[in-house]
Amino acid sequence: MRPDDLRSIFLFDRLSDAQLQRLLDGSAVVTFDVGQLVFVEGDPADDWWVLLDGALDLVRRTGGEETVVGGFDVPGRWSGGFRAWDDAGVYLASGRGIVAGRMLRVPAPVLRAVLDEFPLASHLVEGLFHTARNIEEGARRRESLVALGRLSAGLAHELNNPAAAASRAVDALATTCDGLLESLAQLARAGLTAAQFTALDTARRSVPPPGAQHDAVAQGQVEDELSDWLDAHGVNSGWELAPTLAAAGVDVAWCEQATALLPAHALEPGLRWVASTQAADALLSEIKLATGRVSELVGAVRSYSQMDRAARQQVDVTEGIESTLVMLGHKLRGGIEVVRAYDDDVPAIDVYPGAMNQVWTNLIDNAVDAMGGTGTLRIATRRDGPDVVVEVGDTGAGMPPEVVRRAFDPFFTTKPVGEGTGLGLDIARRIVVERHHGTIAVTSEPGDTVFRVTVPIVGPTEGRTAPATDGD
Repeated sequence: MRPDDLRSIFLFDRLSDAQLQRLLDGSAVVTFDVGQLVFVEGDPADDWWVLLDGALDLVRRTGGEETVVGGFDVPGRWSGGFRAWDDAGVYLASGRGIVAGRMLRVPAPVLRAVLDEFPLASHLVEGLFHTARNIEEGARRRESLVALGRLSAGLAHELNNPAAAASRAVDALATTCDGLLESLAQLARAGLTAAQFTALDTARRSVPPPGAQHDAVAQGQVEDELSDWLDAHGVNSGWELAPTLAAAGVDVAWCEQATALLPAHALEPGLRWVASTQAADALLSEIKLATGRVSELVGAVRSYSQMDRAARQQVDVTEGIESTLVMLGHKLRGGIEVVRAYDDDVPAIDVYPGAMNQVWTNLIDNAVDAMGGTGTLRIATRRDGPDVVVEVGDTGAGMPPEVVRRAFDPFFTTKPVGEGTGLGLDIARRIVVERHHGTIAVTSEPGDTVFRVTVPIVGPTEGRTAPATDGD
């Protein structure tokens, strides 16, 4: 090929013969056929490809399917060469021939040498490239901080409830213990024998625990009966003692048994000791539940953040999903029903757990937002040959086809200004596709939107080039 052959192409019409010759000396003309891949999405963009004749489709893999995102049908259209400015640059899409033709392949160093002859143009291109990358990276960092803030606020809310319950129970337990000790002192002053105290304690242990189902009407009736019985037997402030006894499962029949075990002057302190002991047990159970919930939340945070694990692990995918549901628990109350469909034969997968938890967070958070806080969140897992498939579905209004097509594009969002950066699904796509060589796709219709993530059970070989899917 001679310099005159390039001059008809608009890219080169202002270059001198010497400049064109230097470009040609370091370049090569590559022919392609229909269906042939000229350059491949995700490969290092070591060459600058310029269409000379013929036609190409630009295709990207999205959710396991190839999508045409553009095309070259006019000589001079170009792609790649990004490593002239960025050592990490990759092809943003694959070029596949649809009409046989030719392309000029210019290595990135040759392209850089030509641009260096035009310092202003070189600085403009390099500055534009790095500015766009910095803007995107900055937006990603901001989105990560915003997401972290939301999760932190939700976690604080989740922790506050059991912590407050434990604090209230501890305060009540202190008062209850004071009453318990006072009643023991009164029993001692009443001259209660060891045999009588042992019999009273045995009777206390025989009190059946309150039923799991709380019937306020039935308990109120028992309280009234106990209050009347206590008044009839000369117990002071029976109306105050009756609710505690009723809550512990004590009824009038049990109190009649207690009268046979205790002398009349020891009946009141004996009943108060029983009430205090039962109340203390109930409060300790409440504290155990509350602190157990705190421990559960801390465990979920550890699992979610993977702060106690190496970067890449064999993990149970349902563990990550469940820890994410805990982290987002504050958004799942009210009108959100969570339906789980986890297959028992799903094996552990070789992934970066913290990164995959970010995927589940984005998908679940988006699903809840799409339903406006009311609807059904469906999460399913299953094995599909060498892969594990996770589906996150919602019963929201759905997405129109034009939104579905752009759902994973960087900065694309349907949320109002100030409520989204359009990076959540793009980040999820990058994690699934680039880091784990999986796929992510979405199907949507009113009342049934499903995001489907497919991840290989066996992770990629270290050092393997991942198929990037940046927009072209």
